[in-house]
This record gives sequence, structure tokens and C-alpha cells, in this order.
Amino acid sequence: MTAPWRPAPGPVVCLGETMAALAPDPPRPLADAEQLRLSVAGAESNVAMYLADHGVPARWLSAVGDDPLGGRVRAAVAAAGVDVTHVRTDPHRPTGLLLKNPGPAGTRVHYYRTGSAASALGPGLLDGEPLRSAAVLHLTGITPALSASCRALVTRALDTPAADRPYAVSFDVNHRAALWPDGTAPAVLRTFADRADIVFVGLDEAQELWGADLTVTGLRDLLPGPRILVVKDGARAATAVTANGACTVPALRTAVVEPVGAGDAFAAGFLAGLLRAETLPRALRLGHLTAVSALKVTGDHGPLPEPPDIARLLELTDRDWRREGSEAVRSWPIKAIAG
Repeated sequence: MTAPWRPAPGPVVCLGETMAALAPDPPRPLADAEQLRLSVAGAESNVAMYLADHGVPARWLSAVGDDPLGGRVRAAVAAAGVDVTHVRTDPHRPTGLLLKNPGPAGTRVHYYRTGSAASALGPGLLDGEPLRSAAVLHLTGITPALSASCRALVTRALDTPAADRPYAVSFDVNHRAALWPDGTAPAVLRTFADRADIVFVGLDEAQELWGADLTVTGLRDLLPGPRILVVKDGARAATAVTANGACTVPALRTAVVEPVGAGDAFAAGFLAGLLRAETLPRALRLGHLTAVSALKVTGDHGPLPEPPDIARLLELTDRDWRREGSEAVRSWPIKAIAG
């Protein structure tokens, strides 16, 4: 397979809402919880934080309220090494909030984000820094569901033909059904995804949106526009499809503490690999390795292994990747957290 298309090196701008998050600590149903842990949660800032972990310059572009939660969110993202200097403080709208309610059937999430500071973002955000010097703009399907102005922002970002854009656009479909009560999600998200340069989508997510019998091949027929289409098949594998064909890398086996944030971590790892001029198989491996760091912690952002350990895992043969890679990641996130 010939070398894939890749964006020019440079900063990645991740644009979207990040909220304060409350979750029972330790994890248990809210009705039985005695204390709550405060953290932050946002798909786009998750990607930015993991990019920073990989040494890729990352900027988070958003808005928070002029309130203690907004200050907490900004500080947490900045502490991960992300540039937050262009995050706006809105004096009239609050920072969004989510509440996690773990249970036997999984974790339910309750959102309190209507009228939030980030919901007032609009197309004008694309006109200034940091977009002028960006190599990649990373968006998700969450943002256009927040408000009419947010949808206009994403529409404008993707209206310009790919060949004429000053930066590549990465788009994670990230369908959140609760944010799309009017049934418009399938058509809108398909349109946005087909206009992006790099697209991330779960196979089960695509089947829910566009047809239960969709395969990776069928999905590529549905979305012919992206230069790189990355299809994640849960704990089984991930496939990158380009004009040169398809490349599939099995996922690593690991115990799952909580799946929230793993898709964002995967996207960051893959983008980091692409920006470092890695081959598609190695970029997919880096996506899987980064996803494990999210799967092994209760929050959205977990620690990565040391760079030499990542380098060794990337060098494994295809035959050894699943077995030796899975054995290697069983302990490193736990050691990193304990340290």
C-alpha cells in the first residue's frame, strides 16, 4: 500500500464544548452514593489532551461560563498541556454540567447544558486565531446538535471544498441520540462526515444511523468523500480506508473500567500517528494504545505509557501485536495511576 494522504505538520485545534462532570466515587448508582467526584468531560478537549500527551501541539477552542466550574474546566484542560488561551469566558451563560449515574446496565449520563456558554459558539469563531495557523481542525457530531449557531459553525467549516481549505478537517461522528430529538441526525451527520478529510465512526454507530446491515465496504460507499475513513468495530478491530484500499488492525484486549472517552483517545492516537508520518497500521496501533488508557480509568483521560514502551509496542510483528500487546497493557495504566 502506498503512503496515505496526511495533513501538514502543525497544531491541531479541537473545537467543542467541555463540561464539568460529577460522578459517584467510588462508582455506584447515584441513589447509593455518599460522595461525588468532580472532573471535566468533553469529546474535543479529550482529543486535545491526548494529543498533548503524544507531544502534538494542541489547542482547545470553546467557551465557558464566568463561574467556578468554568475555571475548573479551563484549568484542567490547560494542566494537560493544551493551549487554552483562546477559550472565551461568557459573562452571561453558565458552564455546562453532566451527571453520571452508574448502574448494572451501564452508566447513564444526565446533561445540564441547555443555554450553556459553548452553545452560543458561532461561525465567527473560525475567522481568527488559532485557526489561521492550524494544520488540523477537529470537530465532532456533538457540536452541531447544541444549537443553531453551533450547527452553522460546523456547516461553514465544512462548506469549503477540501482542496481549498487552509487546514484539514477531522470529524468524529460521535452520535449522541439525546441531543437529536428531531430525527435529523442521520442526514445531517452523513453530510458533515462526507465533507471532512478524516472521519472517525463506530461500526455500530453507523449501523444505528444509516442501516443495520452496513459493512465497512458499504460505509465507504455511503461516505466516499473523506480522504481517510476510520471505522472502529468495538473491541474487535479498527479499519482505515483510503483511496489505496483498507487497512485493519485488531484492538488490544484489556479490562474495561469505563468505556467513556475511549473513542476520543483513539482519534487522538490515530491523528498523532498521522501527523508523525507513521504508516496507517502504526497510526491505528497508536489509536488502540491510546484508547486503552481511557478504558482503564473512571475518567475520560488516563495516563499513557512511557514513549519507549509505546515505541516497542509499535514495532511488534502483526502476529505478536494482539497477544504481546494485550499482555503489555494489562499493567502499565495501573502502574502509572498508582505512581
